[in-house]
Amino acid sequence: MPRLFPVLQKLIALLALLALVAGCTTAAPPESVLAVPAQPQKYAAIVVDASTGKTLFEVNSRSQRYPASLTKMMTLYMLFEALESGRVTKETRIPVSDHAASQPPTKLRFRRGETIDVDSAIRAMVVKSANDVAVAVGEYLGGGSEDQFAAMMTAKARSLGMSGTSFRNACGLPDDGQVTTARDMAVLGMALEKRFPQHFHYFSESDFMFRGRLVRGHNDMLGRVRGVDGIKTGYIRASGYNIVTSYNADGRHLIVVVMGADSARQRNDHAEALIQRSLGPAIADAGQPRLMYSGQQPASPPPGLLPPADPALPGLPPPDQPTPGSAVPDQSASDFPSPDLASPGAPLLPTQ
Repeated sequence: MPRLFPVLQKLIALLALLALVAGCTTAAPPESVLAVPAQPQKYAAIVVDASTGKTLFEVNSRSQRYPASLTKMMTLYMLFEALESGRVTKETRIPVSDHAASQPPTKLRFRRGETIDVDSAIRAMVVKSANDVAVAVGEYLGGGSEDQFAAMMTAKARSLGMSGTSFRNACGLPDDGQVTTARDMAVLGMALEKRFPQHFHYFSESDFMFRGRLVRGHNDMLGRVRGVDGIKTGYIRASGYNIVTSYNADGRHLIVVVMGADSARQRNDHAEALIQRSLGPAIADAGQPRLMYSGQQPASPPPGLLPPADPALPGLPPPDQPTPGSAVPDQSASDFPSPDLASPGAPLLPTQ
């Protein structure tokens, strides 16, 4: 009997060790960390399952931000409506006024009195993000007034459920009153795909021929990530680097919006990471990541990080959580020059 006592001790110790190991394997996984290439006051993002309208990820998605050239998505929406109503055709010539021609780059550098056909105007706005063309289109559809067209854009935004958006111009040049939200940009991206499927192919084009030369685009997500088929990029200094991306492959359709990134490359890396995260298994059961912003590492997610199952888009039940608000960041005179808003004659950068 005394000889069995050490054996029993060893057996009890072994059983305790096995219980400890079993407890470790069933414990909650460690908190995940998501690197955010943006300052907290500029960053906003949302990922939406475009097939169901379900929000898979969102941070500050209803906080107002500057849209920059994402504005042209609404200018294009209005132009597509004009095409559908018969007001214009793809061969209609749009005149370029002094005001339109004087816009800073990115632009096609028209002179007063020149014209551009609607088909080329669409490509110029999608691929080149041409400010002179966007303003010319706005003046044409606004009865000669870009201000009137901006009011029409805002009214259309309201009709689509974009409650946090106001437009002041057709191209996205800096204006304190020109604001939007990541959620609203997701709504607009979905509306463009659903309302104008026959025109959505324009958003997948990375270059086009104009006046005998090849014009290259800004959206480096095209061709980089399999399944990405659009939509639009944007940048001014006050906003940081923005993008709305459509992913459509293997039976999954996502709309991804990233706003406020520090660079185009980091913006694209982050959009790709959000796509991969949203395509991963059991996304609905995943815990919220801890956000590591540019230049800091917060101890916990900010108030704008809501549960991923938030059905926040038009036509679906309203979200359960209250929506956080935030002040619009200050607009400074340093917006000029910048990579897509350079002074005339300044070199244009290949990315936006």
